[in-house]
Amino acid sequence: MLLRHFTFLRTVMLYSVTAFGGPQAHLAMMMKYFVKERPYITEQELMEYNAFCQLLPGASSTQTVTLIGYKRGGVPLAVLTLLIWILPSCILMGGLSFFVSYLDGQAGGSKLFSFIAPMAVGFIAYASFAAFPFAIKNTITWIIMMGGAVVTYFLFGVSGVIPALILAAGIATNFSHKRIPQVEQKPRKIRWWNFWLFGIIFLFAAFMSEQARINEWSHRKPINLFENTYRMGSFVFGGGQVLLPMMYEQWGVRPTQKNVQNRNPDAIKISEDNLFAGMGMVRAMPGPVFSIAAYTGGMALKDVGRSENERVMMQLLGCLIGMVAIFLPSALLVLFFFPIWNNLKKYAVVYRSIEGINAVVVGIMIASAVYMMKDITFSEAKPISTVLSLGVMLGTFSLLSFTKLAPPFIVAGCLLLGYLV
Repeated sequence: MLLRHFTFLRTVMLYSVTAFGGPQAHLAMMMKYFVKERPYITEQELMEYNAFCQLLPGASSTQTVTLIGYKRGGVPLAVLTLLIWILPSCILMGGLSFFVSYLDGQAGGSKLFSFIAPMAVGFIAYASFAAFPFAIKNTITWIIMMGGAVVTYFLFGVSGVIPALILAAGIATNFSHKRIPQVEQKPRKIRWWNFWLFGIIFLFAAFMSEQARINEWSHRKPINLFENTYRMGSFVFGGGQVLLPMMYEQWGVRPTQKNVQNRNPDAIKISEDNLFAGMGMVRAMPGPVFSIAAYTGGMALKDVGRSENERVMMQLLGCLIGMVAIFLPSALLVLFFFPIWNNLKKYAVVYRSIEGINAVVVGIMIASAVYMMKDITFSEAKPISTVLSLGVMLGTFSLLSFTKLAPPFIVAGCLLLGYLV
């Protein structure tokens, strides 16, 4: 199979190391590599694959390229395509976790990343701005967006808030049948047993993580890390722009709350500076934004172990757990649901749900950007630092909105600014 599909896999590798700029840019590059240069699929097929993946939680660009592999050679080639696509960026982001750990131990080592945090907020604010006209189109979506933003801001860090908002929004837009009526022929019965493996892993991971917490298992953090990351990969609608606030809420904000400290004092915690460093640097990497999970996995387990060698091995394990746990839900969902796509797309309820989910996702991103901005600006002791941070946020947003400057150049500029100031 490798020999038969060598040219295709080589194209996937070239795509994986040159795909900068997030999902929108990824789609344009897929059009170039897989439709125009080598007609592996048609333009219509690519757009349909992308539309289908937008309906699922997870990394949409990753799911789309996985489906291209699936169309070419079934499940085995789809898995190989997925691995080739995610490995370069995950290796780079996993390596970054070691680099940041090294800088933490050096005097003034974190100076380089001084303005990466406000830059990351600028990226999230831009994502909210770009998604707004596509998601907010009528009264109910305005209400859902504003309600989602208020709830997210005031309950940021409370367990289950973001998944609950996503589920509630999907239900809310199904109360009216007028905007998106059921006009297609009656859909055939869907064999939902294909969904079971995804659900079994989800429930088993949650059970094991809770047992590890209650019984205070030694080395329980890898189990908790898998559950946390798999859960986020299962509920992320809107791509990496929503994943980043979820990670910040899960590992940066929630562990600092008193009720969590009392109930789970050994909860995984990643410092805000390290989280923001990963959020910013992932913009400079080719491949999916979801590869940040390899970085956060490494940072989560970097201090686990008694000896230096054991800590290094645990950090490597964390990178691997993060990579597998974040992409596994996306792969399971897309490969199980695609065979029934022709039936699934006949359900108007699916499109009504996505209408609400897209609206609340915009609200979540807006609230997250404001919350992170508050944490960055108010935590600065020096007024000049606050002014510079606000300037970097506004500058990042403006460059993304009104110029065609590639994100890696923005990242490089912020690193240089941190080094010089």
